Amino acid sequence: MAEGGGGARRRAPALLEAARARYESLHISDDVFGESGPDSGGNPFYSTSAASHSSSAASSDDEPERPGPSPGLAAPPPGAQEPEEDEAGAGWSTTLRDRPPPRFEDTGGPTRQMPPSASAMDFFQLFVPDNVLKNMVVQTNMYAKKFQERFGSDGAWADVTLAEMKAFLGCVISTSTSHCESVLSIWSGGFYSNPSLALVMSQARFEKILKYFHVVAFRSSQTTHGLYKVQPFLDSLQNGFDSAFRPSQTQVLHEPLIDEDPVFIATCTERELRKRKKRKFSLWVRQCSSTGFIIQIYVHLKEGGGPDGLDALKNKPQLHGMVARSLCRNAAGRNYIIFTGPSITSLTLFEEFEKQGIYCCGLLSPRKSDCTGLPPSMLSDPASPPARGQHQIRTKGSMSLICWYNKGPFRFLTNAYSPVQQGVIIRRRAGQIPCPLAVEAFAAHLSYICKYFISHKPNKTWQQVFWFAVSIAVNNAYVLYKMSDAYHVKRYSRAQFGDRLVRELLGLEDTSPAH
Repeated sequence: MAEGGGGARRRAPALLEAARARYESLHISDDVFGESGPDSGGNPFYSTSAASHSSSAASSDDEPERPGPSPGLAAPPPGAQEPEEDEAGAGWSTTLRDRPPPRFEDTGGPTRQMPPSASAMDFFQLFVPDNVLKNMVVQTNMYAKKFQERFGSDGAWADVTLAEMKAFLGCVISTSTSHCESVLSIWSGGFYSNPSLALVMSQARFEKILKYFHVVAFRSSQTTHGLYKVQPFLDSLQNGFDSAFRPSQTQVLHEPLIDEDPVFIATCTERELRKRKKRKFSLWVRQCSSTGFIIQIYVHLKEGGGPDGLDALKNKPQLHGMVARSLCRNAAGRNYIIFTGPSITSLTLFEEFEKQGIYCCGLLSPRKSDCTGLPPSMLSDPASPPARGQHQIRTKGSMSLICWYNKGPFRFLTNAYSPVQQGVIIRRRAGQIPCPLAVEAFAAHLSYICKYFISHKPNKTWQQVFWFAVSIAVNNAYVLYKMSDAYHVKRYSRAQFGDRLVRELLGLEDTSPAH
């Protein structure tokens, strides 16, 4: 037995690494530029210079055009040829022209000022108000009635009430802060048990509500969407996000790491892993990079023969392009700057977005990205790599393709930042590494990732989507809380805010009405 336990412990790092490796949308693990170690200080994104050009809205007019190499540009490696004629014919050039950043005059932030006395429940109910919860009560009771008419009476069932529905949600949300794998651990008496929650609702009552819980009890005759049981909740949530918050100019498209809880992955056995079913959907978000507020959610079902199903989408770039278009359908004409990972980055998509008034900056991978229309000389690695901080740039109209070196090449495609302006990446011990401004901006705007997902893992796809959406609602509620006067009264951490919300949902804390 001891040997078997040792084998499980030896497999744990590999399992954890496998879970992290699934986070491919940003192509980032422990270090955004491939230098994991003590210098990164545990933060995958370096801090940036306070005097950086990225904080300046105006660009320099002293040098409107810089033909040829500029300081920091890498000289072609020995034996390398100049760009081929077909690249020049495709419009790519080594001539660098300064260009101003996209103008942005909107003011981002909350649209409503919450009072200092606002509770965690007040912020959560900006997105999940009582009328939504009452609908869950009605739909759950309808489903329970129909189920019993078909399969026989359930003497232990009584119609659920609004208070019980809130307590039910609170019990499940508690797994996001305790990181317990099963919500039933609340009543277990073990390490993850929670006697205060267990006193409010018995395990038997919780399991009954869980058995019949529904957001939409029955399919209408016109419904064909695979997520019909949760789509009204997603629509309501999106309306709440849109009305409660105005995003800043810089935003990120990514797929959150929601497959597994890293604590569980590092300690579970191979048998426990086999029991878990793979998700039948992927969840993508558009997130405000300056606050962490998740602006929009997109759920893609991995199975299906419709125009959005995998039968119609033959490759990942096509799928990810469709995801990006869906997430940005309400962003046109606002001069937003969207940061993307290699699975989304492509010249065709960026040019399409630019026509709509959306600008982009994306990490590019010859292996994962759609490289159609890009110069081949910029996609191949040199025989002898240049020094750290050196870079090469090709431009085509407003588009810049950057190859920057830091223990290996990192490629970026952007139409949001001038190829002339320079920035720096700051490492705590190694000092400053020069880079184009687009590289600094990419590193500086990717620090907000939603980490507190509900650990409860139901078998039904619509329920998995529902609980992930609730996790995002809690994340956004905390963002608004931190930007409000209520945060200056009691400075809750994210975990403390989640615990407070759970207690308020279960009626264990008094919540004075916010006026």
